Amino acid sequence: MNYEEQDTYGMYNDTAERPHRGPGPRLMGANTLDGNDVYNQHDEDLGDIKEIMLDVANGRVAYAVLSYGGVLGMGEKLFAVPWNALTLDTVNKRFTLNVEKDRLKDAPGFDADDWPDMADPTWQQNVHSYYGTPPYPDAARP
Repeated sequence: MNYEEQDTYGMYNDTAERPHRGPGPRLMGANTLDGNDVYNQHDEDLGDIKEIMLDVANGRVAYAVLSYGGVLGMGEKLFAVPWNALTLDTVNKRFTLNVEKDRLKDAPGFDADDWPDMADPTWQQNVHSYYGTPPYPDAARP
């Protein structure tokens, strides 16, 4: 599934050129991203987005919770992937995560019945360190 298929409001129908950085729509509804496929640079399926986690206090998207493995939700492993580790692929209507499939199997994850405290600074540092991303790349800018 992709963000255009989940667009019940027709908000992505406007194909007019708009000056902005990055691929795809400049603003997207968080619920239209649920279920979007995530692939790596080798065109391997890494799973799909189950949830978008917002840092409400700072007004930013913090993580996409990625579901990997399992059948019909049974036995799946969940991963909180830093939002800045994902790239929108507008041609294939999916996200790309630059990580080897075998490496993802060893990523810090959790199951649906035991979510971590994603606001815990130690947990955040471990996740960002694993994916090689800074917590917020624009935080240092004036």
